[in-house]
Amino acid sequence: MILRSDEFADLPTADGGVMRTHVFRPVAEGRFPGVILYSEIYQVTAPIRRLAAFIAGHGYVVAVPEVYHEYEAPGTVLAYDKPGTDRGNDLKFAKPVGGFDADATRVLDFLGSHPACSGRIGVAGVCLGGHLAYRAALDARVAAAACFYPTDIHSATLGAGRCDDSLSRIGEIAGEMLFVWGRQDPHVPYAGRQAIREALEAAGPAYEWHEVNAQHAFLRDEGPRYDPALFVTATGWMLGLFARVLGGRV
Repeated sequence: MILRSDEFADLPTADGGVMRTHVFRPVAEGRFPGVILYSEIYQVTAPIRRLAAFIAGHGYVVAVPEVYHEYEAPGTVLAYDKPGTDRGNDLKFAKPVGGFDADATRVLDFLGSHPACSGRIGVAGVCLGGHLAYRAALDARVAAAACFYPTDIHSATLGAGRCDDSLSRIGEIAGEMLFVWGRQDPHVPYAGRQAIREALEAAGPAYEWHEVNAQHAFLRDEGPRYDPALFVTATGWMLGLFARVLGGRV
């Protein structure tokens, strides 16, 4: 589908600022399912924009929020270098978990009321964004969530104080989940993946689980860890989930 990729909305936040949220959507008439795409720690980089356009091109209205809006000016993109990585990691542990959750509520409200959205909503995310997609799925409005190598779930270390409750709340998830992991990812070792899967089995949500021979960030189409073949495979799992659960244009 031909897309619009130049739109954004500055959503008001409780601190008086705004959360810039980028929108990618088909130009065709009709209403489409919505997807919130959560970025890595670097915010809305060129690879994230390309991933958002890729999803939107399959018939979705995609909203990509800037996750560090309290700390960075609208439009800020952190570089894929040591200073950018350090800044992104510092902010991941500075922002309260409640702030991430409040952001999810705002974006769900925005996307659910968007005139091009059918009201059926899924979420997806990579790295930090995988964890944020998981937490967004705690909201009953999320029908499907695709979490790609989500960090910090197994260690409960997201946010200020490095003490989140994500894994303990797994039983609250009502939508269907997809988890994709790289077996050579040092950020989520085997024991961590097993802890998450055991919690899933105990809680009983519907889920799909894939482990592939890849490093962290293998979906990012920039840098030495990108695996194009696995990108096709892994995003195919996501698109299959969204097509089945979210439906299509109405």
